[in-house]
Amino acid sequence: MTVEATTERVLRLLALLQRRPSWTAAELAAELGVTDRSVRRDVERLRVLGYPVHATAGVGGGYRLGAGTRLPPLLLDDEEAIATAVSLRLASGGTIAGAAEAALRALAKLDQVMPSRLGAEVRAVHGATETLVGAGVEIDAELLVTLARACRDTVRVRFRYAGRDGGERERTVEPVRMVTTGRRWYLMARDVDRDDWRTFRLDRMREVVATTWRFRPREHPDPVAYVQRSVTAAPYRYVARVRVHAPPDRVREMVPPQVGRVEDDRDGWCLLVLGGDNLDWLAVHVARLGFDAEVLEPPDLREAAGRLARRLSAMAETG
Repeated sequence: MTVEATTERVLRLLALLQRRPSWTAAELAAELGVTDRSVRRDVERLRVLGYPVHATAGVGGGYRLGAGTRLPPLLLDDEEAIATAVSLRLASGGTIAGAAEAALRALAKLDQVMPSRLGAEVRAVHGATETLVGAGVEIDAELLVTLARACRDTVRVRFRYAGRDGGERERTVEPVRMVTTGRRWYLMARDVDRDDWRTFRLDRMREVVATTWRFRPREHPDPVAYVQRSVTAAPYRYVARVRVHAPPDRVREMVPPQVGRVEDDRDGWCLLVLGGDNLDWLAVHVARLGFDAEVLEPPDLREAAGRLARRLSAMAETG
């Protein structure tokens, strides 16, 4: 059972408990299409979220929702309410530790005050949507808050940072902005010791402390562009530069920002910069775009493209 399906079922359970004074476990199970055991688990989840669900024993026993579970009227228009609900559902599968439970708590509160017609619209959007996202690295919400406040208050941050070689060292930085690619979180900051702009992965940070040392903001590169350049080049053994005969926007639609960077060129061409540890993989990635391409560097990528062409030619001739 997916997190999204469980969230949907718990919200339906809450709605049923609000519909009438009491339900038997069998009635709830029939309405939800699950077993009595699943009903008991979902009731416990509502209790953990702070909803007083009371149980009565005996043949006629069941469940009822206690007092104190009503919220003020919804102060959002229709579009805002639908956008909020859909966003919270997507957040339940995000890369922030505890986001699923926090999103469920917020959804449960929103569900209580959302008109039934809007609830049906949200369920329709959710039911017709699947999320195709690779597994991301989960980040503690407290770390995000610490760094966000440091960015806002312009105070230095100190932490231990694990390098790609596995070694750790203490860093002191002046944070500017956090950037997420959907799978990982990064911090763009000025490294005080090196007096240079750097990108730091949040999942490699340890013992993060916001100091009381305030710094004066200075001119800095665009955080999104800077992080993109870092994640598409620096971590890899090879950095490829390829001219592609296609409009830049068309190529950007096909190449995720965490995979490659697309720059404008001339005469209907664009420049694609992407990194990888395997030249054959890079050749395949460029070839699958389906456009004419010219390899600028590294020269070994041309040899990898030649090997790929020979393999494909052999495949086409077999049989």
